[in-house]
Amino acid sequence: MSNLYSFLNKNRKYILVIIDTCIAIFSYFLPFIISGMYSEEAIIIKMGFFINHFWIYTIIFIITFIIMGVYNSMWRYAGIEDIFLCLKASLIANTLFIFITLIFRMNIRYYVYFVAIPVSTLGTIAVRIVYRALMIVENRTIGKTDDYTNVMIIGAGEATVAILNEIKSNNPKNYRIKCIIDDDESKIGRKINTISVVDKTENIVNVCKSLNIEEIIISIPSIDKHNKKRILDICSKTKCKLKIIPEVYSLLSNDVQADMLNKIRDVQVEDLLGRDTISLDCSMTQAYINNKTILVTGGGGSIGSELCRQIASYEPKKLIILDIYENNAYEIQQELIRKYSNFLNFDIQIASVRDINKLEHIFSSEFIDIVFHAAAHKHVPLMENNPEEAIKNNVIGTYNVALMAYKYKVDKFILISTDKAVNPTNIMGATKRIAEMIIQYFDNQGETDYVAVRFGNVLGSNGSVIPLFKNQIKDGGPVTITDPKITRYFMTIPEAVQLVLKAGAMALGGEIFVLDMGEPVRIKDLAYNLIRLSGLEPNVDIEVIYTGLRPGEKLYEELLISNDKGQTKTSIDKIFIEKPTDIDKAQILECIEELKTAATDMDLYKEIDIIKNLVPTYVSNINIEVVESV
Repeated sequence: MSNLYSFLNKNRKYILVIIDTCIAIFSYFLPFIISGMYSEEAIIIKMGFFINHFWIYTIIFIITFIIMGVYNSMWRYAGIEDIFLCLKASLIANTLFIFITLIFRMNIRYYVYFVAIPVSTLGTIAVRIVYRALMIVENRTIGKTDDYTNVMIIGAGEATVAILNEIKSNNPKNYRIKCIIDDDESKIGRKINTISVVDKTENIVNVCKSLNIEEIIISIPSIDKHNKKRILDICSKTKCKLKIIPEVYSLLSNDVQADMLNKIRDVQVEDLLGRDTISLDCSMTQAYINNKTILVTGGGGSIGSELCRQIASYEPKKLIILDIYENNAYEIQQELIRKYSNFLNFDIQIASVRDINKLEHIFSSEFIDIVFHAAAHKHVPLMENNPEEAIKNNVIGTYNVALMAYKYKVDKFILISTDKAVNPTNIMGATKRIAEMIIQYFDNQGETDYVAVRFGNVLGSNGSVIPLFKNQIKDGGPVTITDPKITRYFMTIPEAVQLVLKAGAMALGGEIFVLDMGEPVRIKDLAYNLIRLSGLEPNVDIEVIYTGLRPGEKLYEELLISNDKGQTKTSIDKIFIEKPTDIDKAQILECIEELKTAATDMDLYKEIDIIKNLVPTYVSNINIEVVESV
């Protein structure tokens, strides 16, 4: 049977031409049989007339089908458009035959037209429908196993129609669609391609139990973030794996029905945030980056590399990517080469921001207009155990780059800061707060506008808790959470970078821009949702354990040093400015030099003492005696 289907598929064009020829002959012959069925003599007379003219009808019929491209259609994927094309070609062929017989006065009986036209039209369409059905049966037979996956689809719209159509013709994942869920009550009880719309989203859990659902596909491309999170929260109460189709814009570039199954992706943590992704007008950003020379320090990191991607799209005069880790720098280099080829002028500098001589060389040889300073040590526990490294990189490194920007009259300097700089309880946060103070010191010292951008945790960044949870789930657990009450603010990397770029465009000098990141998210809820999204049950399939807060870690992060009344709104929604705090500018330079010496000497007593002097809100959790004994 399989060989027969293979033969039919390989030679389908020729077979269809032969079949259509037979249909044309039969359609032309049938009315003569019907009209002369009671008279043998009449049949003989009519047959003679038939033999003289049938070839005209057949040639017109086949040539019309060829010219109109009927044989170019892939009938295994035939839709209503293909059937309509076949119908149109048949009607045109029959109409041409009628005109020719009338023009040349062939004396054709009218009943020939009334019989031949519908028979030939319906016959050619029927053959193609049967062919398509055979191909579908063959596909199902080849891919048929007893290992079906029972699937629920949420959303009774066009995307679901596309999924069902593709599954009918090609079902490599052995999906068995059991039902459709939709909140539109007018659709409940109706069917799409024989699949029933059974209930609303509020009853997903019960439907999953009754129909033994194993996987759920959310098929609503235009769904808003709030409703997406609501549905995901309901689905997380089941033990089903969750999939989702991408947003509408990602489907527009291709034929939706041709590759829908491959577009379905896993649910991501971003889907669980429950707020709309922040999107800012890029015209202002374009204006100040276009045709400028831009330096991005830490350009191979999570934020730095995304900065490079977005900056590259604004057509800078030159992009300089500085990073000490050559592997990350190489990756972003190759990505930009693939995407922009020869259209982007950029350079990779392998260097540390601690190296003042290398920085001097770069700034003196390039006319840099804008600096985005993303280079920093960011891992809280690691910096607690290596405080001198946090000082060297986050404090001295920032001072070095800021000094070069001042010396060589850079237009703008944008520091990437963190919410951990607010009332810090760890070395990393304290050193980032000092970096903000360095920016405040240099502002108004020369022609450069210095600003900082402060935001919370970034989803998908190096060191983010999300990849850790995913790896722990993949390994079968346990999933480790420091404390059941711990919360964090979250945003996506593109959001963070949009904020940074917008801050640069808005900067007048001295500001600390802060993003309204919505409500903080409980890390426990994130971990539990990730486990459930994997089709598993927390503390049943995957153990969850609490390890206690790590050195320097806080239960709750803050975005503002001052209270809520100490913020100033900007013209951009969700972006505001932290009220500047008073700093002793004369003290800063002296303390930085002392910090540099203390870090070089690895004098932990002095390091902590100087940091506390600079950042009065810093509360050290480092046990100096334990560290020194180690």
